[in-house]
Amino acid sequence: MFRRIDRSQMLARFIERLSATMARQRGLPVVVGVLLVIISFVISLVNLAANSPALDLLWSITHHTGIILALVGFLLVEPLGR
Repeated sequence: MFRRIDRSQMLARFIERLSATMARQRGLPVVVGVLLVIISFVISLVNLAANSPALDLLWSITHHTGIILALVGFLLVEPLGR
């Protein structure tokens, strides 16, 4: 099964395209992560007025995804070159 994935031309092209795009726009994951954290802050403020479990879940997803994405973005800045 893994040999088939390793030989996949479509997956290889996708990884090459993603790597080239990320090399040109190294700060993009950090910016998207910060935007997600800001969105989660706004959701938290709305949740103070509405007190909804769905907003709690949405806050948790956006907040933690934003933090993880920003940290991964910081880690990828150096390997992608200057």
